[in-house]
Amino acid sequence: MQLEQTQKALDAFKDFVIRQAQHNLSKKRMRVSKELYNSLEGVAKASPNSIQLEFKMADYGVFQDKGVSGTEKKYDTPFSYKSSSNLVGLEYHTGTFASWARFRGMQPRLKSGKYGTYKQMGFILANSIKKKGIKPSLFFTKPFEKAFKQLPDQIKEKFGLDLDNFLQYTINQDNK
Repeated sequence: MQLEQTQKALDAFKDFVIRQAQHNLSKKRMRVSKELYNSLEGVAKASPNSIQLEFKMADYGVFQDKGVSGTEKKYDTPFSYKSSSNLVGLEYHTGTFASWARFRGMQPRLKSGKYGTYKQMGFILANSIKKKGIKPSLFFTKPFEKAFKQLPDQIKEKFGLDLDNFLQYTINQDNK
């Protein structure tokens, strides 16, 4: 039995969720490197006995979506920085926050009035994020939940159309 209508409904669901998640990333200015934006993809398959729906994104996308509790500020999330986590050491080796600060044009002001380096700003940001955490953005969760509420009705309707087409095809084959 071909499940063309069901496949179309699943593809529409997948495309809607990805498009809305990318829109949310742009709207919230979370597209610095575009890595997360470009990594969003999905797979939807309708088989005769099952339906498969899978979404993929860059590893850190889950942390951006769900958030991470800091050592001082807590969020309702399964992830948290521990006081023993070494985010500053990570910054020392990778320079991730320093490159982000360079992109945003953020430099610290020293006591002498001069501007500090981007590397110094990277360490300041690493300490701040460790303490305050990452606020949940729900850039992926909200569009997924919104589309999922409508999905069961669409699947029932489209699966019914596929079943009707299959029965019509079977009846036509029997009459020949």
